Amino acid sequence: MSPTIPADCLPPVPTEELDVRSADGIRLHVEIHGEPGAPTIVLAHGWTCSTAFWAPVIHRLAARYRVVAYDQRGHGRSEIPPSRIRYSTRALADDLAAVLARTVPEGEQAVLAGHSMGGMTIMAAADRPEVAVRTAAAVLVSTGPSDLVAELRVLPGAVRAPRLRRLLHRRVLRSRLPLGPVGPVSRAALKYATMGPGSPADRVEATARIVHACPTGVRAAWAGVLELLDVRAGLSRLAVPTAVVVGTDDRLTPPVHAHRMVEALPDPQGLLLLPGVGHMAPVERPAEVAAEIDRMAAAHLATIHPAATRPATAPAAAAGRPAAGPLTPSPTGPQRSLTA
Repeated sequence: MSPTIPADCLPPVPTEELDVRSADGIRLHVEIHGEPGAPTIVLAHGWTCSTAFWAPVIHRLAARYRVVAYDQRGHGRSEIPPSRIRYSTRALADDLAAVLARTVPEGEQAVLAGHSMGGMTIMAAADRPEVAVRTAAAVLVSTGPSDLVAELRVLPGAVRAPRLRRLLHRRVLRSRLPLGPVGPVSRAALKYATMGPGSPADRVEATARIVHACPTGVRAAWAGVLELLDVRAGLSRLAVPTAVVVGTDDRLTPPVHAHRMVEALPDPQGLLLLPGVGHMAPVERPAEVAAEIDRMAAAHLATIHPAATRPATAPAAAAGRPAAGPLTPSPTGPQRSLTA
């Protein structure tokens, strides 16, 4: 029997849904949560995920912020590009620019938070004037700017030869094998590769369902982009205040990337290390991730809506959504440093 999905991992009902066209015409599915007029937070998910991945964080932020989440092209309910040339870091930047233009009110700014490929999206778009003018601050979660294959930690340590490790990691990353239904073996494999060893079965199940829903061709096409990814130039031009979050047990984008990003950022606002957490930090430890986004929004958005003074719980249960806890870090204790 499959584990029951945790209440906070059930996607909340959006207050508004939009179709946004990117520069090349690809249709992007966008959801808006929270109260109109509240300060805006924009969430960009990672490779093989969807807006559903952000559900635990949205539940914790929607009481005080207007939260925008969108499906990256090919993922979730966004359009699947018709050819491989539509998959690129430029396309990611175009998509983010289109979403911001449609969802951030004229003259206002938002806090951008990106997980994995979503963080790479923010870095790729950093030199876009139309993005910069709408961005107050950023939070980069479980991500990296380059050398992803070289730094992967998925294979066991027994495979020590660097060239062999890179070759095998590249084949794992670009595999076109369908994931199939979620089962005991696939859950175990996904947990090992993407989540911390202490992740409970219900959160592994929630993550597996999201990842397995990604079309095989989309997964492989984006893997080809990630294999050659280099957005270091964008990282160095990400001028807004930026916080970095990473789990100590992240095998896909291990902490070495986070330290390098903090060193390269023009305005680093701290590195939050989450002990025992893997790559899927927003699902594994949503309270800490939401609290970090909240910290940056409170510090860097010009105007905080009155709702921000209330405890950050999920919207009323009467709306059919589960209540979530306050923005309180769990007792296992994240570690924060202000430098690399």
